[in-house]
Parts: sequence; structure tokens; C-alpha cells
Amino acid sequence: QVQLVESGGGLVQAGGSLRLSCAASGSISGINVMGWYRQVPGRQRELVATINIAGSTNFADSVKGRFTVSRDNAKNTVDLQMNSLKPEDTAVYYCHAAQWVAGIGSWGQGTQVTVSS
Repeated sequence: QVQLVESGGGLVQAGGSLRLSCAASGSISGINVMGWYRQVPGRQRELVATINIAGSTNFADSVKGRFTVSRDNAKNTVDLQMNSLKPEDTAVYYCHAAQWVAGIGSWGQGTQVTVSS
């Protein structure tokens, strides 16, 4: 089983920046895609950004041009750099790791990001 630990959330004013980090440990072999999702109360968890082992990325339309995602395969970490933050970015952000061969998806415990207007 993969354990994911997020860090870097907090409170920031609109227009500001935050960087989230996620470290994977445990049975980490075969992790294909890592990424970030977010959820607000009463709504479904939604994709923010993903990055595969080759470095190809995918972003939600709402964050394109503002967020970047990076990955260190040697350290088994994935970071989310969030710039030009908006109040609507306020959510709990979750790290995710997908192991396709094993058919397993793992989640972190989540970190709160709050953007004040």
C-alpha cells in the first residue's frame, strides 16, 4: 500500500501563491500517475492536475496557466505550484497516486487551502 503525505496548505490572499508537496512511501513500485484533486463541501472531488512518469501533464481548465505540477521520480514526490490564486480555489487538496498494473489508487489525507478575497 502507498502512503501519501501532503504539506504546504494554508491561508493566502487572492493573487498570492502556495506550493503543495506530496511524498509517497510504502509499496511505491509501479506508480504511473500522480496528481492533485480538490474538494469543497457538498461537491464532488475534482481533478486539478496530474503528471505521469514520463512528465506529461494534464490540468483542469480552471487552473491552466496558473498552476504547474512537477514530479521527482527518484524521491517519489509530486508538487503543485499554485499562482494567481482565486477565492474559488479554496478547497481541501488531495494527493493521488495510481498504480495501473495493480489497479490501485491511493489518496493522501488532504490539506486545506483557503484563499481570501
